[in-house]
Amino acid sequence: MRGIVPDGSLIAAALLLQAAVVLCSFPATLKLERAFPLSQRVELSELRSRDSVRHGRMLQSSNGVVDFPVAGTYDPFVVGLYYTKVQLGSPPKEFYVQIDTGSDVLWVSCNSCNGCPTTSGLQIPLNFFDTGSSSTASLISCSDQRCSAGVQSSDALCSSQNNQCAYAFQYGDGSGTSGYYVSDLLYFDTILGGSVTTNSSAPIAFGCSTSQTGDLTKSDRAVDGIFGFGQQEMSVVSQLASQGVAPKAFSHCLRGDEAGGGILVLGEILEPNIVYTPLVPSQPHYNLNLQSISVSGQTLSIDPSVFTTSNNQGTIIDSGTTLAYLAEAAYNPFVTAVTNAVSQSAQPVVSKGNQCYLITSSVTDVFPQVSLNFAGGASMILRPQDYLLQQNSVGSSAVWCIGLQKLQGQGLTILGDLVLKDKIFVYDLAGQRIGWANYDCSTSVNVTATMKTGKSEYVNAGQLNDNSSPQNEPYKGIVISMISFLMHILLLGSFLFL
Repeated sequence: MRGIVPDGSLIAAALLLQAAVVLCSFPATLKLERAFPLSQRVELSELRSRDSVRHGRMLQSSNGVVDFPVAGTYDPFVVGLYYTKVQLGSPPKEFYVQIDTGSDVLWVSCNSCNGCPTTSGLQIPLNFFDTGSSSTASLISCSDQRCSAGVQSSDALCSSQNNQCAYAFQYGDGSGTSGYYVSDLLYFDTILGGSVTTNSSAPIAFGCSTSQTGDLTKSDRAVDGIFGFGQQEMSVVSQLASQGVAPKAFSHCLRGDEAGGGILVLGEILEPNIVYTPLVPSQPHYNLNLQSISVSGQTLSIDPSVFTTSNNQGTIIDSGTTLAYLAEAAYNPFVTAVTNAVSQSAQPVVSKGNQCYLITSSVTDVFPQVSLNFAGGASMILRPQDYLLQQNSVGSSAVWCIGLQKLQGQGLTILGDLVLKDKIFVYDLAGQRIGWANYDCSTSVNVTATMKTGKSEYVNAGQLNDNSSPQNEPYKGIVISMISFLMHILLLGSFLFL
């Protein structure tokens, strides 16, 4: 996407924020790797930089709930992304792809790809899609209706030379991916009544990446591609909707504990405590009307116009972002309110421009509850763990730092994995609303495939747990072996920009 120009005095911002967020003249910005090598010092400004780079860039009646497995974790010091597994082609081939509600397109690495990683530090096998090896694959021409829709939403482009529907996604740090669109079968598990699972398939259009550059070429936390869950017509959600094989809604529940994983379904999770707020109409992303922020029940003095949706401001739900970001005018009042609330129980310290606190008791006993208040009376309750990041220790004191970041000079508020974890999120595209509820995402949920009818399907918390699907344990074991070292060297970095 076209970037938002940062303060010229900030060199890193000038490099990385070009693709920062949500102007709709270019395809969604994608980011595969948002964690850091364990031997590298991690600074919060770098986490924010990686998020900044990737900030750029339905369904009728159904026979059941489509269930996808989930692996990964929000923890930026472990993985920093959530991913799932899809099967494409005939015979089907498995691909691990990042779950991203901030973009539309499903794309995977293809044969003869220039710069695509061949190994992953996540201990997952990386594959390459081969159109010649799939008996059901076909290329998509520029005259295809799906390509025309993609051109309208800037998710596709066409060349007059070869009539091939293609794409090119570029990023502010110089990384990018390009390729062409293929039509082939997507295989998925459908949950029927009584938790009976059946295998299903449907033809979809997806991207075949032939070139990756910059950070996309790195193998440390590489996956096979991106699974965009946006609203545009090129998204898999919209394509399956148009075929009537999945409901016009999807839901996720991302585990925030060390194990990670969670639940991802095409369908609406049913939970009595879910509250809903309407989507802002005619937006390319999942924009919500945030109206105010409360700390310890007290509404902060922030002009409501700060949260108004326009070309360069508003509030966006984005599972492809590791951290969370507040508009500049909302950030300082928020930090001041938190600091005042803990003044008797925590020692404020500033580390390289970051507001941190030294505490000797439980973080939940010290820090206040925060409420993000949206249109329609829907409030999102944030525990301390939802807006803080735990760092190293100083003597007997634990160091906790503000994890919500400031987008300097901008009016964007972006709710990434730091905030989304440990909550059910329901994207009701038919009703143009999003709902949420705090939830233990390691437990099962009830899901309905037919909206508003009360029809429930029992779905276990999906995990990558078959014999061919690696668990989180390989990379978790690496992290555990390094945890003592990390606790001493990982301190939040300076506010390099924003």
